[in-house]
Amino acid sequence: MPKLNALVAGSTGYIGIQLIKLLVKHKYVNIKYLCGNSSVGKKISDYEKSLSSKKLPKIVKFNKNLLKDIDVVFTALPNGEAQDISKHLNKNITLIDLAADFRLENGLDYLKWYKQKHRATNLIKKSLYTLPEINGKDLKKYQIISCPGCYPTSILLPLIPLFKNKLVKVKNIIMDSKSGYSGAGRGVHKKYKNKNLYESLSAYGVGFHRHNSEINQMLKKFTNKEINFTFTPHLTPMFRGILSTIYIDLENGITQSKVIKKLSDFYKKDNFIKILKADSLISTDDVINTNNCIISVCKSKYKNKIIILSVIDNLIKGGAGQAIQNLNIKFNFPLKTALLWDY
Repeated sequence: MPKLNALVAGSTGYIGIQLIKLLVKHKYVNIKYLCGNSSVGKKISDYEKSLSSKKLPKIVKFNKNLLKDIDVVFTALPNGEAQDISKHLNKNITLIDLAADFRLENGLDYLKWYKQKHRATNLIKKSLYTLPEINGKDLKKYQIISCPGCYPTSILLPLIPLFKNKLVKVKNIIMDSKSGYSGAGRGVHKKYKNKNLYESLSAYGVGFHRHNSEINQMLKKFTNKEINFTFTPHLTPMFRGILSTIYIDLENGITQSKVIKKLSDFYKKDNFIKILKADSLISTDDVINTNNCIISVCKSKYKNKIIILSVIDNLIKGGAGQAIQNLNIKFNFPLKTALLWDY
């Protein structure tokens, strides 16, 4: 089988680096171009020493002529920039975006949440927001694959099966998420330089974080009731990982054991979702450097309420790993390709 030629735009950010570390292990992909701005002319090993033994191209500035012999483009860029690249795609190129450019189905919603006008609204209909375990089967007919955000991934995976099967109430949900600081990108060190980033916990985006938009958009597809939730993210003094704690009310007659059984049945054929026995305690350390999402359903002191714990590695399952999962589905590669490894 001939290899796909890939271009990675935004190759030196935390997500870009992680993506390259996985792609070099992918036996069906050849990394043809690495693109950047301030990093042009440098080697990717200048940013990640573990890649020094790999034969990889030097970083170049993106231009549309590079697309002539490309099969797939990965964009791990600041919000808005994948829209510009998308205008140059021919019909044979797949774009897999790890930012937010095609996550929202309405250009006006993008303007509301991201404070910039969407510059490729005509291409939104050619894109699919793809959480592989939920709607991955639909992505093959789309040219643009939009990968979910890291927080929404950790929240939607446990909640969608419960919404779909009417096991929980869809109002007054509390979603409390804590992430390693890599989730805020390389600029986090400068932004938090006076806030003791490495030894403190910081709430941010309180009440209005952008990921509210995609959580709401996706959950609405699985209920005809009005949804009401509060999502609050936090940065923690660790590099990677997300733990989301979700407080939610059960529908009448539903028990903790029924919830666990439904989640277990729903994900029984999925390689990367693991449902634990009741009241299991989990930590981000359980998923670091994996493409797994581990979910635990715990009792609360209130009979009709449960507490759901969900952990992922934000750079892999919440980013690069999910992108490769979508690639593997799109091109009929074995699903685990490049996603089982040892560091």
